[in-house]
Amino acid sequence: MLDNTLFGLSLFPYLAFLWFATRSGRMPRLTLWGFYGTLVFVAVTIPVGLYAQRVYGTSLANVDVLHGAAESLLTLANVLVVLGLKRALMP
Repeated sequence: MLDNTLFGLSLFPYLAFLWFATRSGRMPRLTLWGFYGTLVFVAVTIPVGLYAQRVYGTSLANVDVLHGAAESLLTLANVLVVLGLKRALMP
């Protein structure tokens, strides 16, 4: 129960981070897309996790196909963050 509460509360600082990063105009665009992609990952993972619980009777981590698909979103988001930062640091 505490985990769910902390998870829900953690979204507010992350949304504030995205808001400030977007408004600043200083974050590389590709990196910003990656950080928004992390939010998409969270938004997709929650219903997929509920689906895994309801249909398979286990957590998302135990349903390889669903877990792999969800984690691929996080991987893509992380790649965008890194590529955006790399591009910004290159002369």
